[in-house]
Amino acid sequence: MTTKKIIAPFYERLSLILIGILALGFLVVQGKEILDPLLFGLLFAILLLPICSLFEQKLRLPRSISAFLSIILLVSFVGGVLYLVGSQISRLMDDWPMLQKQLAQSVNNLYDWVEGTFHYDVSKQKAFLSTTEKKIMSSGTEVVGTTFGAVSSLLLFYVFIMIFTFFILFYRKLLFGFILQAFGKDNEPVVYDIVANVQNILRQYILGLLFEMIIVATVACTAFWFIGIKYAVLLGIIVGLFNIIPYLGIFTALTLSVLITFATGPITNAIEVGISVIIIHAIDANVLLPTVVGSKARLNALITFLGIILGEMIWGLSGMFLSIPMMAIFKIIFDRIESMKPWGYLLGGDYEFKKKAEKKMKTE
Repeated sequence: MTTKKIIAPFYERLSLILIGILALGFLVVQGKEILDPLLFGLLFAILLLPICSLFEQKLRLPRSISAFLSIILLVSFVGGVLYLVGSQISRLMDDWPMLQKQLAQSVNNLYDWVEGTFHYDVSKQKAFLSTTEKKIMSSGTEVVGTTFGAVSSLLLFYVFIMIFTFFILFYRKLLFGFILQAFGKDNEPVVYDIVANVQNILRQYILGLLFEMIIVATVACTAFWFIGIKYAVLLGIIVGLFNIIPYLGIFTALTLSVLITFATGPITNAIEVGISVIIIHAIDANVLLPTVVGSKARLNALITFLGIILGEMIWGLSGMFLSIPMMAIFKIIFDRIESMKPWGYLLGGDYEFKKKAEKKMKTE
């Protein structure tokens, strides 16, 4: 006698899914302090895995030394970028007295423009700014203390990332063996497929993002150099670095570039820099990003934007960075589990539809 399989109603299954999402969200929020550096460590470990394997197989080094050397290479690369940015900022600091004078002159010109355009007296403008300045200065000690605490926390956060990266590289076989045992022998082919695709896509995504950052920074430096602004290299690097923050980084880069240019040159240069940043971002978003990065993650723009917003709401800036890689991982998992394939299709959308349409056209 065969037993009939009972399928729960749709509303009951939907309720269970929503409860599971809420429970997972609560755990993610509560576990931020440990999960945040752990996930960054996982990304860096996946990126460094080929280098670590090269040290182990070609140079016959122990796994611990291979993992340590891989992390040293990563730290050296990040340190080189920070040194390049720091050297440019030091030039800006050397010219600080001149910048203050030029900024004061620009502000006075702005006063005159506001008075002539909106008929708002200069003395009232200065009184308003003076009141605002006093409020800012009164909380100066608190701001300094908060900044020092933030920098200390950031350095500790980076240390934890490097520690997690080392341990994931060192115990990667143990971790993979645990995953295989947890899902059973029947699911071993699926687990192997998911792990291989996660490594491949995330590595391509991270490298694509770095390549995109270098291209954008180079184009921005060239454009600013043609405009003739003084800190073309610094502003180009700023545009490239902030460009890796999806969607929202461009506004920060635009604001900083225009402000620094406004303080160091005529207002026409600031306008030209603003227009250049917008044009570079438009080309990047419509040509470079889909070609270099978008093709790796295979996520549609709506889900990507929602993920970035949710990531910022949950974990702040680090959540924005991690949102796309994490959604890419979920998409890989959903695409290989029969009951979750609709969710995988939702994350990818038109990519799968176009792929199926192209395949159908080739067979006809």
